[in-house]
Amino acid sequence: MENHHRQQQQQRQPSMKSRFKRVCVFCGSSPGKNPSYQLAAIHLANQLVERNIDLVYGGGSIGLMGLVSQAVYDGGRHVLGLITGETVGEVRAVSGGYGTLEELLEVITWAQLGIHDKPVGLLNVDGYYNSLLSFIDKAVDEGFITPSARHIIVSAQTAPELMCKLEEYVPKHSGVASKLSWEMGQQLGYTAKSDIAR
Repeated sequence: MENHHRQQQQQRQPSMKSRFKRVCVFCGSSPGKNPSYQLAAIHLANQLVERNIDLVYGGGSIGLMGLVSQAVYDGGRHVLGLITGETVGEVRAVSGGYGTLEELLEVITWAQLGIHDKPVGLLNVDGYYNSLLSFIDKAVDEGFITPSARHIIVSAQTAPELMCKLEEYVPKHSGVASKLSWEMGQQLGYTAKSDIAR
């Protein structure tokens, strides 16, 4: 019965072509106080379904994470929940707390270092990320972040607008570490966490 439901959902959805097969979405395990966060999470999920994009996410079934994953699943797309792991497709952050911010900054840093060249999108619902974006702009002004590295972050107030910007994204930064050297380090067993732990 569940397969039949998913097939019906897929048949009803008009599909849009996307350059992405799957995306990783970071968002809160809380629904937030403002209902607009929940609505934005569902709109983002609907955009993924319309574009035939599968979801990789933090694995939670509550809060905004739960809303996104359930809506993508109900729309007939694959949903892969991970606690930690490498990102695929582009990365999007919806409103969240410390965990969302930590994951977001990690993938931005990986892009800056050249570990990946995927876009990182912020769904800036009701200006939720305005202070973070101002901080990053100040870091550019003060010389701590290069203007080309600032371009790693793509933000928009609505899911459709964010999707369009991410589809058009072209990296402008040059990473510090080549992807090949990073992959070789991983194969040899060198990881940032093991070096930090020493």
